Formats: sequence, C-alpha cells, structure tokens
Amino acid sequence: MELKKDSNAVSIDMLLIVHSEKRHAAQGAHSDRQADPGAPPQRRGGLQGVGNGIWRWQKLERNDLHGNLVEKQHAQQTQVITSYDNQGTQLTVEVHPQDAMPQLLKKFSLAKRLQGDKNGNTRARQPGGKDAHAYPWDRSSLKSMPLDLRQFEKLDTYASQVTVKSGLDALVSDLVQEAHSDLERVRAIWIWICHHIEYDIEAAQEKDRQAFKPTTILQTQKTNCDGYAGLFERMCRIAGVQCMTVPGYSKGFGYQPGQSFSGEFDHAWNAVFLEGRWHLVDSTWGSGLVDSTTSKFTFLYNEFYFLTHPALFIEDHFPDNKNWQLLKPPQSLRQFENNMYHKSEFYNKGMLSAHPQTSIIKTVNGKVTVTIESCAPTLFMFMLNGKQEHGLLSLRKNGMKLDVYPPTVGTHKLQIFAKGNSEIYSSVLEYTLKCHYADIDVRLPAELHQPVGPSWFSEQMGITKPSHPEPVIYTSDGRCSVSFSVEEGISVLASLHGDDGPITEETQRRYIFQLQREKRTELKVQLPHAGKFALKIFVKKRQEPGNYVFVFNYLLCCTNSKVNWPVFPESFGNWGQDNELLEPLSGVLPANHNVPFKLKLHGVAKALVKGQDTWPLTLNREGYWEGSCNTAGCQEVYVMVLENANHNFYSYILKYKVNAQ
Repeated sequence: MELKKDSNAVSIDMLLIVHSEKRHAAQGAHSDRQADPGAPPQRRGGLQGVGNGIWRWQKLERNDLHGNLVEKQHAQQTQVITSYDNQGTQLTVEVHPQDAMPQLLKKFSLAKRLQGDKNGNTRARQPGGKDAHAYPWDRSSLKSMPLDLRQFEKLDTYASQVTVKSGLDALVSDLVQEAHSDLERVRAIWIWICHHIEYDIEAAQEKDRQAFKPTTILQTQKTNCDGYAGLFERMCRIAGVQCMTVPGYSKGFGYQPGQSFSGEFDHAWNAVFLEGRWHLVDSTWGSGLVDSTTSKFTFLYNEFYFLTHPALFIEDHFPDNKNWQLLKPPQSLRQFENNMYHKSEFYNKGMLSAHPQTSIIKTVNGKVTVTIESCAPTLFMFMLNGKQEHGLLSLRKNGMKLDVYPPTVGTHKLQIFAKGNSEIYSSVLEYTLKCHYADIDVRLPAELHQPVGPSWFSEQMGITKPSHPEPVIYTSDGRCSVSFSVEEGISVLASLHGDDGPITEETQRRYIFQLQREKRTELKVQLPHAGKFALKIFVKKRQEPGNYVFVFNYLLCCTNSKVNWPVFPESFGNWGQDNELLEPLSGVLPANHNVPFKLKLHGVAKALVKGQDTWPLTLNREGYWEGSCNTAGCQEVYVMVLENANHNFYSYILKYKVNAQ
C-alpha cells in the first residue's frame, strides 16, 4: 500500500490479492458490493438518484468511497472489485484462484494502458495546473488538443459499423482493433456510442430511476445522460484509458436564458486522460438532439462535444467540482448563469463572438442591436417570437448586424440562425429581450425578408457595385433610382411590398420600372403613398429553368404625406432589358391630352403608339424613337413595334391607362 498526499486530497493505491481458499470470507465481507453493478450504493456518500434519470455525486463523509463497480465472475475466474470516487481515491481488490496471475499485474505489463506511477500503481489523477486552459477562449481551436479530424475518417467509418456480438469486453476489443493509440481508442468508443445509443426520454423524465447497467444499455441501445457517461467510462477503462464521470449543471433541453441553477445536478459527462492531460467529452450531446416541440430524439452526430476546449465547454456544462472545469481561472456558478450561451452550432458554423454577451438584454429607445463575428461569410436569419418580423438583418463579410424593434412592451424571445456550409439554418443564439418602450413609428413591412441591403451574398449571386450600399433608402418625394452591375447571363426581377395602401400582387411590380443602361440595371421606383416599403430583388440565370431566387431587399422610407405616385406602364415580354423609356413614365395618362413619347428600342424596324388612332414614332439621330399621341376617346394606349420589316405583325411592348374624363 502506498500513501500519497497533495494539496487537494489523500489518494490511496492498494492491490489486495486474496487466495481462493479465503474467497468465501472475502465474499462475505463484501456481500453488499455484489449487488446490481448499475445500482447506486446504499451509503451516506456516493452516487444518489435525484430523478429525471440523473444521478448526483454527493460529498463523502470521512474517507468513505462511492461509485462502486463490481464485476460478477464465475467461481473459478478472477474477480476484480474496483471502487473509486471523483476525488481521485481508488481501491482495487482482486479475488482469484491460487497460482493464477493477478489481472492487474497483467495490465501493468501492457504498454500505454492505464496511467501509472513509477511503481506501476494506477489511480485517476486529479486535474491540476497542467490540465488548465486559459479563460476566456483564445479562438485558437475548438478542441483541447491539436487534432486533424481527417486522420479519423477510416477509424470513424469502421467504429460506426461495429455491431454488438456478445458482451461489453468483446465490443471494446472489436472497436480498438483499428486503434493504435489511446486517442484512437477513445475516438472509436466515442463514435460507436454516438451512433448507436439513443437518448431515452421517458427514462430521463422518470423519478428515482435506478442507474442503467452497461449490459442493459447494450441490449436496449437506450439510456439517459448518466448511462451515456457511465458506459463511456466503463468502455474506456476496459480499453485501458483513464476516464471519469463528471456530474453537474447543463444548459441543455428546456434551458431558458438567464435561468438560475440549484439543487440536484441535471447532467453527467466525462473527462478522459490523454497525452498527459485531462480532456472533456459529452457523448449524450454528441449523439443527437431532442425536438422541443415533439420531445422526440433524433440521431444527429455533433463533433463539437469531443475533446471540446474547456473555455467553450463551460458555456453549457458546470461541473460539481470546479477543478473539472479545466480552466484558469475557474468560473463561478453565477458567472455560468449570467454568461451568454452560444450553442454548439455557433462554433460548428464558424462563429467567433457575439455582442451583447449576456442572454438578457434591454431595449434602448425601443431598439436592440446584435452583432456576430464569424470566420467566413455566413448566411443568417432571425425570428422574434417565432416570426421573421420587426428586424433589419444586414450581412457583413465576416458576420452580421441585426437591429430589432419589438412591437410591444414586454418580454420577447429572439432566436438567431446560421446556415454555414449546409442547406439547413441552425439555431446558434437565443436572447431574451426586455422592452420598456415600443417605438410605433418604426413599424417595418411584414414582407421585409432577410437580408436587407447588398452584401457578399448579392455579389456571389451576380449583383455588384450597387448605387446604394446601405440597407435603408430615404426619399423625400417618394421616388428613387437604384442601380447595380449584373453579371452576363443573369436576369433581375424586382417587386415592391408595403403593409398599407392598394398594392396587390398584380401591381407589386408596376411601381418599379426596370431599365438597362450599358452593363448596369436601373430600377426606377415610385411609391404610391408615404410609409415603409420592401424593395425585393430576385435573380435567375437566363439559360436555366426554374424560378427567380430572392437575393436581398432594400427598406424604402418616405414621410411625405403628399406622395401619391401612379404605377409605371405595364411592360410585356417583348420589352427588352436593353430598352429605355424616357417618357411618359406614368402608367396613367391624362384624358384629352397630347402626350409626348420618347424611347430607346433595340432591334426594331418600326414603332408606333395606338390609341383611338395610330401615331407613328420616328427614329432620331441620338437613337431614340420619338412622337406623340392624343388620348381623346381612349381608355388604353399601347406602344407597338415591328421587329422585321418584311412582316406586318406588330408586338405590344407597353400599355398605358387613360384617366376617365
């Protein structure tokens, strides 16, 4: 027996070998340990059931042990009884036939097995200064050790396909066949658990449930978080890698921003000893997620929780023992409660930081601003109280900016989503907004979609060099002109949307007149009345089938109550994008008036205006077709063109309405 003492605890390493003729006495002395290996010990300290499928580590009184683990063996086989606790104390007793080699001595002879001291004694070392990582996160890596995940590709594929043939020992033996280091052994175990063990929601919701036995988990392939952690620890120990179960609080399923934590612990995870340091893993959260609406579990592998950097792990995991934070300095429970919770997808999708850094924020003059910094250009969206309304989200090269205007006084839920490299938007942040003043003058159109304003994404979609780089355009007379360059082969479509007034789906595009000037597209906009409008921009490759794709929109603002612009003339399919209309721009012409016309038309032989009569247009030296018509007796006026001089068929390109007399 060896006694060692340090600043944290007293740890005892002992190997007791009892010959078989003494076995009955040994069994009698330890009969209480021969019970169900998954059941909690009936003693004053140790692993205590606290409900919801969670087990809480209680402080030991005096030098008591907890977390007992007993392996039943055949009468003639070696029996190993191991007890340990989260303070590093470990007791191992072997009962074996006479003249048989002790199992622990066999293990000591294997290279790179359980970590031991110079005398070959094994024990779980308490985390110390060399295990601690600096807080806050230095942005260097999501992992606590240098990793190239590509090195695991073959191992991951192999481990995910291993099946259970008999018991746990055989499973671990199969898993580590392709592993050549402790890191790879841990990786194989992690991958197998994350791809085969389902979270048992019903068990997690039951109170006073007994702990899951590893054999039961293998049979049902279901367990709760304590079962995940216990199975992971057991498999690692069979593989010869030191591993500990760490209980604590978590910001998991059902967490509400700003909530406080007290009473029983609600989660369990693991610490694993690799390359001379402790590292953190959570196979429960690595395996999938629970849908908050259906309360159903879905397998969805999450790499984030494998060897997570402790400065990131602390955002949603608070251990019962601060040493297991593996941080310098460690965080207090109050800090854990108040700090912003960045979901794992926040980091998986390349986010670096967000502001504000608290989960509960108050509006200032009815407004809240949230910014996110990312490693690379990323698409974002948001929802306020479950709807994509009441906010302006503009994309930046490395992040985004979001201005939110809650419509009412009170508490509001703000969710922010990011797309990353996948086709799915994932929730990355969640805030609770406290609004004490709602600015009713900042009501935004319901059709204002995200993002607002041009960005790297619009450039990627073929729209560059915008005349208005900012997302909001103010106009005093209700008119504006927006232009941008468009890549060759790209068609542009625009529509205007507001919450008030007579704008219908039919007329959404009639308040916009699209012109092509050399290599730039110009959108002339006339607002039907004062207010706020969404000018939505869509694109499509001309040679490809399918619909136009939304790219971005501008927010147009006008406070002039006298604004009352009519629609532009209606254009038909033969109106080419290279054509240009100078006058008349109004789609409604006065009755009984001579109205001048001036257009630039490409590839036509003749042009005319048709009303009650027909008036030809002539081509001037500047390349414009000019002329006039009288609107007397007309309800509608058309501009028509003859594209081929050898034919007599004219095509309609523009249509005007005439005011009633």
